[in-house]
Amino acid sequence: MTTSRAPLDRGLLEQVAPLTTEQIEQQARRLLAQMDLKEKLQQMSGDTPLLRGAIELLFAYNRRPLPAGENRRLAIPAIRFSDGPRGVVMGHSTCFPAAIGRGASWDTELEERIGDAMGVEARSRGANLLGAVCVNVLRHPAWGRAQETYGEDPYHLGEMGAALVRGAQRHVMACVKHIAANSMENARFRVDVRMNERTLREVYLPHFKRCVDEGAACVMSAYNRLNGHYCSENHHLLRHILKEEWGFRGFVVSDFVFGVHSARAVNAGLDVEMPLTIHFGRRLRKLVQRGVVPLNLIDEAVLRILRQKIRFAQVGEPGRYGPQAAVSPGHRALAREAAQKSMVLLKNERAPDSPRPTLPIDPAQARRIAVIGRLANRPNIGDKGSSMVRPPYVVTPLEGIRAAAPPGCEVRYSSGRFIGRAADAARTADVAVVVAGYTHKDEGEYMFLKGGDRDALTLNPHDETLILRVAAACPNTVVVLMGGSAIVTEAWRNRVPAILMAWYPGMEGGNALADILFGKANPCARLPCVFPRSESQLPFFDKRAGAIEYGYLHGYRLTDSERSVPAFAFGFGLGYTTFAYRDLELGGDEVGADGTLRVSVEVTNTGDVAGEEVAQLYVGYDSSAVERPLKELKGFTKVHLDPGETRRVDFALPARDLAYYDEQQAGWIVEQGAYTVYVGPSSRTEDLLSARFRIRG
Repeated sequence: MTTSRAPLDRGLLEQVAPLTTEQIEQQARRLLAQMDLKEKLQQMSGDTPLLRGAIELLFAYNRRPLPAGENRRLAIPAIRFSDGPRGVVMGHSTCFPAAIGRGASWDTELEERIGDAMGVEARSRGANLLGAVCVNVLRHPAWGRAQETYGEDPYHLGEMGAALVRGAQRHVMACVKHIAANSMENARFRVDVRMNERTLREVYLPHFKRCVDEGAACVMSAYNRLNGHYCSENHHLLRHILKEEWGFRGFVVSDFVFGVHSARAVNAGLDVEMPLTIHFGRRLRKLVQRGVVPLNLIDEAVLRILRQKIRFAQVGEPGRYGPQAAVSPGHRALAREAAQKSMVLLKNERAPDSPRPTLPIDPAQARRIAVIGRLANRPNIGDKGSSMVRPPYVVTPLEGIRAAAPPGCEVRYSSGRFIGRAADAARTADVAVVVAGYTHKDEGEYMFLKGGDRDALTLNPHDETLILRVAAACPNTVVVLMGGSAIVTEAWRNRVPAILMAWYPGMEGGNALADILFGKANPCARLPCVFPRSESQLPFFDKRAGAIEYGYLHGYRLTDSERSVPAFAFGFGLGYTTFAYRDLELGGDEVGADGTLRVSVEVTNTGDVAGEEVAQLYVGYDSSAVERPLKELKGFTKVHLDPGETRRVDFALPARDLAYYDEQQAGWIVEQGAYTVYVGPSSRTEDLLSARFRIRG
């Protein structure tokens, strides 16, 4: 029902005391019983009139929450949707690092705090459903929207996504997106992604299930086809797997405008058409009246929506909401912390004739710093499509470095447009910092003339030449990379002593970068995706494909299988201290198929400064009867250690997490036999301790 009146907040759904699951169900069924068919269908699609909605989508998208399903007669509030993988998209909101950078933090506690902040700001802006939890697999780094997800590994994706769900759902419903196999941008509306059932179950769905198990209220279907059927109309995906097998009790919304192709999508398991009513209005009513769409499926969809509205009418911390919540001092500090912990130090060597690594910059030795590159002096926080955040300010790298430079240190800037001038500036500097990479014009949501999937994984030729010339002029050259996924660095990697991957670092990115360059913060991020030497180490990718086959292996699984060494491995990252692993212990030599193996290892900070280490646990399948990865991530934890401090890090490894999906039996199989546990600081074999165990029947 559309009205010009102020939207209902919680209506009659608000309760004095929290309701039990049974009470929520009873109230939802009481409301459903009072609705006629028209009112039921109004719960299932956007409230904004078609013409007005189309104009808003074109010229004022994300200026207000997008409502669906308000019923004033029964005092039922609307779903009020807001986007936000890197912050709330309405008004001036806090812009955190892009999700790929936060994935590099490997810090679930930090991500939960970010989810909490996003939830507070969304609620303060009038939203109650936040589309922030993007957990699509980064299959290939050319994917234009890789920046919106956490990385390439299903386990890592699931843990980071679940953390964001936990934080956000203290205040609003969380929407997990986009189910499933949505890893291409330009062809997303038409491409048919094909894969076998085992690949779907083991690679492209586990992270969605992890978020569902965490209690996510909502899941969004993807635009693409999956094995011949649009995801919004994919009965096997939405109804069979998501709702029946996983027991998902929330509701499924479509991706926007072009995400629904027929009102028959209700039969497949789609519950809400967003953000407008195109198929789920008169067309759906006719199909219900003709018996094409059973009324019981309409009732099921409405019950799913009502349950979550009632559930989240009881959620919140009213004292934290209001205009003061947006970009609060606490949220700005959190954005800076997140940016510090997202930047991956890829290389840090001594320059010729230098007694110490290039970073952190020694104030006593660096009296002149040359900051070079067009991206050093412009806001660069990522995509300008549906995930665009509008912070009140953005600290650029140049601004951050100038603010942090010690007294007496001269900071000079060159845009790098004229390479000779940039080299001259570097030649007279003690340290040169080159900032290079991508912008929203190169990658992001496809906007016809900008964004979309990348055409190349290298920097543009001008920037590569710029780096080489600057490095030749100044031995202490640091390259800071900005972008949404892996960048191929082979043309210049061995010519510079230090490389830092900053991703799209958010509104406080410049300050965070300076914190790392000058040693105020110790880099602790690790790569959430492989940085290849060349595209030959990656799976096939065609951004214009009408159909594409997704195989079982990608990322570090693929390079492991092919015995191919990438430029920088999954899980890799350096810092200003060093860590040593020793004394890997297993809780036993055997574990039952329904048991849990305890794993522990000692980690010691062997350096001179405090730091955070990401201890990673992988499992190899020594005697599997089917194709398996050589190893795959099954656990990680982040630990803070002072210089010289040793701590024992513990993991729990359920045997069921090592199952494979058997297509013939249509079920999960935990194989008996030998397995190897690997623990260390990255996925590189030389970094890992190992121990063997068996699973018994």
